[in-house]
Amino acid sequence: MNIQSAINKEVFLPRDERMLVAVEVQRRKRKRMSFLPIEPYTTFICVSVTNTRPHQLLITKVKQMVGSSSFTRRSHWTVEQLRQVNGINPNKDSPEFDLVFDNAVDQWVASSSAEKCILIQILYHACQTYWEGKAGKLGKAGKLDKKVRQRRASQCTYHEVPGGSSDSPQGSASRTLQARRKSYVPPRQAEFINCQSKLTGDACTMNLVIYRCKAFLNRLKNMMVTNQRSLGRGQPVQRLTGSTTGNVVQRVNVSLGERGDRLTRVENKTVELMHKAQQFADTAHKLALRYSK
Repeated sequence: MNIQSAINKEVFLPRDERMLVAVEVQRRKRKRMSFLPIEPYTTFICVSVTNTRPHQLLITKVKQMVGSSSFTRRSHWTVEQLRQVNGINPNKDSPEFDLVFDNAVDQWVASSSAEKCILIQILYHACQTYWEGKAGKLGKAGKLDKKVRQRRASQCTYHEVPGGSSDSPQGSASRTLQARRKSYVPPRQAEFINCQSKLTGDACTMNLVIYRCKAFLNRLKNMMVTNQRSLGRGQPVQRLTGSTTGNVVQRVNVSLGERGDRLTRVENKTVELMHKAQQFADTAHKLALRYSK
């Protein structure tokens, strides 16, 4: 089970929510003294939607302590509280971004530029879907109110008495309803600034597939670097335990040969995955062109 599945199962499913995306982030500007220890936890920014109606779109901060397998839900905001999403650089892929809420401003750095692009792309289209649904509900409510007013007007016309007063209870209620509708101010939607057009454009499916492939390859690269460091730390121990120089050289050669074989297999697998990802992206692009016509 990967990290996203674990977060969804432990944090969001018990709350009857469905997680859309989770991205590992770090603070871009840390306000701490140099002698203080590094934060002993990993932070994730998650986007989720409730299963119950009316649906709510939420942005949640989830943390995992170092050495622990459990996740903790910390701060969370609704999409109405989101004021701005700043992509920092609209000209190239970069891992930095800002989230501005009513009562907080967070400056983050994602684990990779692909992870940040995935988050912004999914959050943007989720916000568009959410606000379109809100507008549709308001339109239906307006049509229902119009039908109710027409029915009441017909009833007033049918029961109207000659010489009677024209200021009926139905008429005053209709005017009150119209005044409420005129005074209603829709909530302000979040702004997406300094974001690349390919993240907020129509070709979202193809770009999302490409960024997911890039994020997977980046995680694979980080795993390779971690394995290399662990093997590098293990070599001095082997030198100390060898009884003679010949044994030490032989063990080092064996370990280097094994590491080279593993790296070769990983590189071949990476190239194969890159080819498959490119083929999948080409196929998605062809399908998008076909159905766009």
